[in-house]
Amino acid sequence: MHTPTTRVARVLLADDHTLLRQGVKMMLDPQPDLTVVAEAADGAEALERISRGDIDLAILDVTMPRMTGLQVAREVSQRKLPTQMLILSMHDNEQYLFEALKTGAAGYVHKSMADRDLLNACHAAVRGEPFLYPGAMSTIIREYVQRGEAHEGDRLLTPREEEILKLIAEGHSGKEIAEMLFISPKTVERHRANLLEKLGMKDRLELTRYAIRVGLIEP
Repeated sequence: MHTPTTRVARVLLADDHTLLRQGVKMMLDPQPDLTVVAEAADGAEALERISRGDIDLAILDVTMPRMTGLQVAREVSQRKLPTQMLILSMHDNEQYLFEALKTGAAGYVHKSMADRDLLNACHAAVRGEPFLYPGAMSTIIREYVQRGEAHEGDRLLTPREEEILKLIAEGHSGKEIAEMLFISPKTVERHRANLLEKLGMKDRLELTRYAIRVGLIEP
């Protein structure tokens, strides 16, 4: 009786730490549907190898020399290369998580949980399904709620206040804003005070964080 053969996914490991690559390779090699066919010690090397078109899954460390894992993932997505990507990181940082999702990566695995999560993440990615470590889901839900609260705040702001908020967050002084908008410095200060009161904030730093959260400026 003929038994259908399992398709084996060709994997690239990209990390500037040799020991970590060896550890991940030892974890993946016993899997009948995964085989490590290439390794890279930096992002540029990883991208060059992926560009050949014969890598099914790339496991990319976030912080590598020459190009970060996020930069590689972004470039792979833009080129529409047929490679699924997992971001492997030691950073429990929501900014990295959201950037990974924006780049088109299939998943984000925390290094401290790699022994528990990496195989599941690889299998999910090969199937074309997303994978997030358990703590990531609570981060995404929290961000969704905060964005909802932020948009509630947006409706409280006049177009002029929103314009001034953006300029404040970009680091312009009251005098500079006044000159740019052809209003007096006192008017700028009054708008700034209104913004702090309406949004329940204390200082420029909080206004800047708010402006980033609602998309008025990029972090």
